Amino acid sequence: MPKSTSISRRQFVASTSGMLFAGAVGRPRWSAAADSPSLRAAPFRSDVTPPLGFPSYPSFKPLATVEHPLLAKGVVFDDGRRRYVLCAFDWCVCSNSSRLLFQRKIAEAAATDVDAVAVHMVHQHTAPIIDADAQRILDAVDGAPPYLDLAFLDDAADRLADAVKEAIADLQVVDRIGTGQAKVERVASNRRIFTDDGEFHGRMSSTRGRPNLRELPEGLIDPMLKTVTLAAGDKPLARLHYYATHPQSFYGDPRVSYDFPGIAREALEQAEGVFQVYFTGCAGDIAAGKYNDGTPEARRQLAERLLAGMKAAGAATRFVPVGPVEWRTASVSLPPKLASDPKEAGLFSLRGLHPEQLRSVMANPTESPNSRIGAARRIAFLNRAERPIVLSGLQLGGIYIVHLPGEPMIEFQLDAQRRRPDSFVAVAGYGEGCTNYICTAQAFKEGGYEPSASSVGPESEQLLKTGIGSVLGLG
Repeated sequence: MPKSTSISRRQFVASTSGMLFAGAVGRPRWSAAADSPSLRAAPFRSDVTPPLGFPSYPSFKPLATVEHPLLAKGVVFDDGRRRYVLCAFDWCVCSNSSRLLFQRKIAEAAATDVDAVAVHMVHQHTAPIIDADAQRILDAVDGAPPYLDLAFLDDAADRLADAVKEAIADLQVVDRIGTGQAKVERVASNRRIFTDDGEFHGRMSSTRGRPNLRELPEGLIDPMLKTVTLAAGDKPLARLHYYATHPQSFYGDPRVSYDFPGIAREALEQAEGVFQVYFTGCAGDIAAGKYNDGTPEARRQLAERLLAGMKAAGAATRFVPVGPVEWRTASVSLPPKLASDPKEAGLFSLRGLHPEQLRSVMANPTESPNSRIGAARRIAFLNRAERPIVLSGLQLGGIYIVHLPGEPMIEFQLDAQRRRPDSFVAVAGYGEGCTNYICTAQAFKEGGYEPSASSVGPESEQLLKTGIGSVLGLG
């Protein structure tokens, strides 16, 4: 697998204009583009597979098998005045100073600002959870479980930066932007189902041994896979895919895999000869559980159905000339969910965060490594809770790409689309991972796993929606 990919050089002319402003918090900042700048782009990739022996989420057993290499894939945009970077990792979660490390290294390599770099995880559960701040907290605990090799993070960031540098040496002019969408059949299903009798049913990514959950309705999802294609004349240079579901068919054994989204993505890249990037949308309450019994055959079928959706979105693509380019940011502070009593604050039956309880879990050798590391991650979030999280959005003419933190519920994606009903709106979740789930206020009233495992409170719904409006250019 090559460290980076650059597409062959072609010369076309595109007319764009660009500006940048920060929404939600702070005074707007504007970046005026040249009178007739050209939009150029360069794809890149880097292998970010951890070494064998690396404690592998969710069991945190030493990594024994690399079924698929884990990749960081993305695109650098250059509008003539500034560069913007979109990047998706085949990792589960990346938080706090770890995510900032990758943003900073990419920004330095691309000669741009950190806030102009959107780093997202595909969120496979056969991949690492990365939070160096949590590791530093664990360093102070006697007998803490093995978690991160910080030298691996530094090395992975350096290699990714090298891939970005190599790519921008061959920036290609983009004169057309394409958009397409297609319905994905029998992949996504809602994890939170209420039956007519009012009973709540939690349905996760696999329903092995629970066929009754597969019989329940699909529930509220966004069935459409959205694809943005960058092209030079008639030649597609890269495709960016956006689809909302938890991207795992299995988990728990000590192997890494890019699972069915990566299988579909790489199969399409091989078939088309076009660079492909996949972003997971707002999938906090969406998974493949209705259609997944945890078997290899189920995974094969999920990959085939997702691949069919990608192909159909590509076939449905319609191109327009490159329009105005804008990059917007919005800073949001999402309040921690705190328990009034430490006894209320179990880790995975979480009704609230409480530092005393979290420290107790972290230090308890009888707790599982997952619980102890999870407690450290939540303490790391509390330590940075007053530092805002930056959302961003890239506008390419009538196309809006929104970058969100955490594991947002599908409502946030649907709300973004409702607010720009005449535009093409694609949403990536799983940016800054310190929040865990970001739920609606209604979900907190209903209960269930997602609000129990969230690190932020019900007030976060409106705060995040305000930030989304800003990066959509709505004030």
